[in-house]
Amino acid sequence: MLQVQEANWELYKRQKDAEAALYEKEKEAEAQKAIAEATFYARQQVADGELYAKQKEAEGLVAIAQAQGAYLRTLSGALGGNYGAIRDYMMINGGMYQDIAKINGEAVKGLQPKISIWTGASGGVEGGDGATAMNEVAGVYKMLPPLFSTVHEQTGMLPPSWMGKITESKV
Repeated sequence: MLQVQEANWELYKRQKDAEAALYEKEKEAEAQKAIAEATFYARQQVADGELYAKQKEAEGLVAIAQAQGAYLRTLSGALGGNYGAIRDYMMINGGMYQDIAKINGEAVKGLQPKISIWTGASGGVEGGDGATAMNEVAGVYKMLPPLFSTVHEQTGMLPPSWMGKITESKV
């Protein structure tokens, strides 16, 4: 009889151990399911937030485009639909010319270029006797020596002999 009781006790103990293990496995599965649901919910919230931000960004872009369209229509009406005038106004108003000047200034900064300004002939309208035309031709010939000198100083190139030569005092 003692052996039967021991066998029953051992069976009972194994059943309780199995029930405990089953209970533990069920609780682990429930915990994993809860973690998975929480992770899914968090990801869904992040995705919803990103979608909302993108929608608001798109709405903002549409609003900006509509406002710019109204601005351009008003500007076009004020300037009589002249595309060139609209373009020039927008370039001036947008500071494009100042930007170009700044970029060009930075490009030559430190180069120390030699700049020569030639105004050409004395100009002026004279009588119809051809004197003005001769003054123009004379002005061109007066511009050549400084031009040759400047080109030589900046590049080291001399003009061909048939065009003239640079005097020693200029070099």
